[in-house]
Amino acid sequence: MIGYVTIGTNDLPRAAQFYDSLLGIIGAKRFMEYERNIAWSNGGPGLAVCKPFDGKGASVGNGMMVALAAGSKEKVDALYHKALELGGTDEGPPGPRGAGGFYGAYFRDLDGNKLCAFHLG
Repeated sequence: MIGYVTIGTNDLPRAAQFYDSLLGIIGAKRFMEYERNIAWSNGGPGLAVCKPFDGKGASVGNGMMVALAAGSKEKVDALYHKALELGGTDEGPPGPRGAGGFYGAYFRDLDGNKLCAFHLG
């Protein structure tokens, strides 16, 4: 299974500020911090942002998305609105998607990485 997911940034301090505030909504805290990367977790798999180790600029992966298990519809809403408040961009407002009780919201972080906040049930 997944231990953590890493996404790129060109401005680690700016990304750290964004994710400290955003992921705090679901109880995530930094669990790993180095010169080039920072990772957060709320007890499960983690999310890390890093400056690419090859020294080239970070870029967005086409088709790549990180899904954050929010724990409730209210937290999906809160994550989405916090991301936009912090300067993220909308990729789809909170609401039901498909069948099976999936409720999700889509947004991009300050580097253009796509994320989904979701709740099942």
